[in-house]
Amino acid sequence: MDNKDRLLLELLQKNSRESLTSLAKALNLSIDSTHKRLKKLHDNGIITRFGIFIDPKAIGYDLVANVQIKLQNISEEELNKFISYLKAHKNVIELITVLGDYDITCVIIAKNTQELEEISRHIRQKFKNLIADWRSVINLVVHKFEEYSF
Repeated sequence: MDNKDRLLLELLQKNSRESLTSLAKALNLSIDSTHKRLKKLHDNGIITRFGIFIDPKAIGYDLVANVQIKLQNISEEELNKFISYLKAHKNVIELITVLGDYDITCVIIAKNTQELEEISRHIRQKFKNLIADWRSVINLVVHKFEEYSF
């Protein structure tokens, strides 16, 4: 990855919907060259998706909880069911398998403490034979989100 690729990534982090024309001007490249760089970054898995950051609190979800889950009695089938369930859950906005003391970390959004408690209880009851431990913390303020410095 060269300096123009790094600059392109920085520009896209600021505005992922920036036009090819604006990006090309900032990079001092043609639109075709800029498009080829974008495609190469995507094909190489450096850019996996384009999007925006929505502050959950701004749309009525006052609680954002980071949840760490330790699993037990893990079969491939049960793990896949659990992950599929969490991926489809409208309140789970991030889901990552991790290495360490816990197996999965996820972010759950809720409108209030009652909703968070209901969501947590439902998931824990539905997968009680799979979940060995559940640890959650409430996020207070997001100071930085998916921004990389090149």
